[in-house]
Amino acid sequence: MAGDKAETDLVDNLHSLRSEELAAQKTAMIGRTIALAFIALLVTVLSPWPAPLFTYLLLLTFVGLGWTAWHVARSDWGRPWHQYLFVFADFALLSFTLVYPNPLVPFDYAPQFSLRYGSFIYFFVLLAGLAYVYQPKLVLWGGLSGAICWAVGVGWLFNLPDTIYQHSGEYTFDTAMALVSEPTFIDLGERAQEIAVLLIVACLLALAVRRSRRIAQRQATLARERENLARYFPRKTAQMLAERTDPFSRPSEQNAAVVFADLVAFTTWSEKHSPGETIELLRDVHGLLADIVFRHNGTLDKFIGDGLMATFGTPEPSGRDASNALAAITEMVKAFERWKKTDAPEQARDLDLAIGAHYGPVVVGNVGSKTRLEFSVLGDTVNVASRLEGATRKVGCRLLASSALIAAAAAENERENKAVLSVLGHVGQIKLRGRSQEIDVYRL
Repeated sequence: MAGDKAETDLVDNLHSLRSEELAAQKTAMIGRTIALAFIALLVTVLSPWPAPLFTYLLLLTFVGLGWTAWHVARSDWGRPWHQYLFVFADFALLSFTLVYPNPLVPFDYAPQFSLRYGSFIYFFVLLAGLAYVYQPKLVLWGGLSGAICWAVGVGWLFNLPDTIYQHSGEYTFDTAMALVSEPTFIDLGERAQEIAVLLIVACLLALAVRRSRRIAQRQATLARERENLARYFPRKTAQMLAERTDPFSRPSEQNAAVVFADLVAFTTWSEKHSPGETIELLRDVHGLLADIVFRHNGTLDKFIGDGLMATFGTPEPSGRDASNALAAITEMVKAFERWKKTDAPEQARDLDLAIGAHYGPVVVGNVGSKTRLEFSVLGDTVNVASRLEGATRKVGCRLLASSALIAAAAAENERENKAVLSVLGHVGQIKLRGRSQEIDVYRL
């Protein structure tokens, strides 16, 4: 079961991270589109007409590649290697844009001269955009793709018949200046330096993305754990537990209401039905009762077979804990009766719900070992509530609440609880199994 849970957590983390990756990639594509639109505006102003027309075509291709990559990534049929293909296509298109002469420029110039514009910096802009997807390998692939595509582009220019390049040997300042002044001169050392720096930046950026990915995974885990807490505690309590480092490092004693609920005759019923039918029935009943507990700001301590244990006032008291517990247990009885009449399977119509509730001091804290801790509520109040639930069969009712709970609810707000208190009848003192002292109780 531990392995199944770990596998489930991993799947949940990957799913959450995948959603973040797609959202970030969409943001990057929006930013990319805006940047390309700005570049198109600059080209319109700075380039002689009709040269911008060719640039517009390349910019539109960049936009199309980006949005196509995003749509493929979010599709069901998209595969991880598709993203690598689009990244390579991006860098190949950028290399083509930077080294291939614009055929619509209204004058002739040497293709090698395009290396003098310092346009290589656009590779770093493209590489930085890959950081949004939280994939270090994709960033490394982007750096490698850029290096390969740029090397191919420079190699094409280098192999043009009129290319001049620096030979090995001694050079004077005048010789170097003469070479630089040639439009067809290519500085191979500078080109090698560009590729080396691109690869270094890609590695550094991949390390940063790896760190960001781990942080994103940790945040996804925390968000899932907070959602899991919300299944046991009220939303405000779950928020408190998520924010505190160790909220239960020291056990605390406080007053709280404890409720036990159990299905009567469930063991006999389950003997006649399949495990699948049994689980389905328990899910319906557990879900019904748990919703009521949460609606009244209670804490679901645990499911116990065909029943549950809930507390009101843990881990922090609210000043309305007895009132909330009283409202919850009476609603449980009514909701269960409605469920039996409307939604329960016909074979489950003979089942009944037994509830016991008590109010008093409890100890709240962690129990267990260093390797396995469990939040728990302990004390005589818990035992009394459990025994009251069992005593409902003896008294012949569906709900038994201690006079301590009734008194606490009346003290909190007697006027507000008047309607609930009016449906409870005083039973008097009863003896509970395992206890020497009798306890005063009320029944529904």
